[in-house]
Amino acid sequence: MASIAGSCSSGLIFRTNESGNKGASLLQYNGLRPVESKQVASSGSKTNGFISTSAAKCRRIKAVASPNFSAPKREKDPKKRIVITGMGLVSVFGNEIDTFYNKLLEGESGITPIDRFDASTFSVRFAGQIRDFSSKGYIDGKNDRRLDDCWRYCLVAGRRALDDASLGPEVLETMDRSRIGVLVGSGMGGLTAFSKGVEALIQKGFKKITPFFIPYSITNMGSALLAIDTGLMGPNYSISTACATANYCFYAAANHIRREEADIMVVGGTEAAVMATGVGGFIACRALSQRNDEPQKASRPWDQERDGFVIGEGSGVLIMESLEHAMKRGANIIAEYLGGAITCDAHHMTDPRSDGLGVSSCITKSLEDAGVSPEEVNYVNAHATSTLAGDLAEVNAIKKVFKETSELKMNGTKSMIGHGLGAAGGLEAIATIKAITTGWLHPTINQYNLEPEVTIDTVPNVKKKHEVNVAISNSFGFGGHNSVVVFSPFRP
Repeated sequence: MASIAGSCSSGLIFRTNESGNKGASLLQYNGLRPVESKQVASSGSKTNGFISTSAAKCRRIKAVASPNFSAPKREKDPKKRIVITGMGLVSVFGNEIDTFYNKLLEGESGITPIDRFDASTFSVRFAGQIRDFSSKGYIDGKNDRRLDDCWRYCLVAGRRALDDASLGPEVLETMDRSRIGVLVGSGMGGLTAFSKGVEALIQKGFKKITPFFIPYSITNMGSALLAIDTGLMGPNYSISTACATANYCFYAAANHIRREEADIMVVGGTEAAVMATGVGGFIACRALSQRNDEPQKASRPWDQERDGFVIGEGSGVLIMESLEHAMKRGANIIAEYLGGAITCDAHHMTDPRSDGLGVSSCITKSLEDAGVSPEEVNYVNAHATSTLAGDLAEVNAIKKVFKETSELKMNGTKSMIGHGLGAAGGLEAIATIKAITTGWLHPTINQYNLEPEVTIDTVPNVKKKHEVNVAISNSFGFGGHNSVVVFSPFRP
């Protein structure tokens, strides 16, 4: 058990009760970078845990690791079993699922210099920027010109997922669309629309603000526009939990189906933050790699020379459906969603807990929800952003849950496409499902000098053949939001 102060300070004292220890280690983070380690005199207290160095009155909370459990049997009720019947995406590698995954298998980097705006004066001048995006056939020209890219990506990925599930407009017209919901989240929403609205206000006054300023800025608009476009009248809203957003959406959508509130959910995440405000904001957080001379080698999860994440963008959407409904309509079943979980670090706005407790408990709860034991899991699509603190915190958490890791593989999709923020979990869920269906794991590229603490196979630099039994996909976000979802091959 550990006792910690609320998120009141980025300087934390960790007190141990090891024999002979007369001090405590002061861990400080500058943005996402650990910058200092000091010894602080002990107060003499015998209490273990974290205490704030600057706010003695902060509310104290207790975080308790989840106890060991005997995994329950997997869900058998076809009304509550959830399968994946369609996938759609917009990515730095285009809009085709197979092209996207083949590029990942080849170890190709999609990171390039930014040319969407003048980044010449920025300390970071590269990103996973989408180029040559076309919404032809999905969005009419007038709306296409008005929409923020965040919602353009969402509409195209969502419609492509529906098409992949054989749920095109003609089919949907024959179905009860009040039983089909949409839940596509975004961490930042229509950031370009918001920035342009503020710019108009400052430069020209409030009368020059477009009437689309508010609607195209707010984070719920992806789900709303997709529903308006397709006539889907089931549960509809958005979740915004930073970079954990898409996994939160999968978890919530699954519960709508399990509660029989919907038969089908169109679910995922979307983001378009590769613009001046987005890049500048993350530079201010000191979260981004500054490897401007070699951008394709900038995202290097678990490598000792990593220096931050690479911002990306796009959208990833799944069609989640009850097994009963999918079987009745003769749908092609791609994989099965077994379960998921969400937790909070309750620690700091941007830094993860170094002990990984919030993450390890989330993984444990997700396996419990899925009805599988840790021994059944043999693949982890890791969050693996390439930050100094985050990468090792995640590995520590994984090693806590999976005691035997000789057969476990984990990789980092962000090493090639960058960090898609609210869309990351959606794109990585698709990568996870493609690993299940193809039997091939994509590499984690830019692995030159692995951290010694990383004793799990990270599939370095070259793809590997691997038959996935059960896979988990991790996503974590600013604010300490943790989310884990569990997928497996579909077995009737």
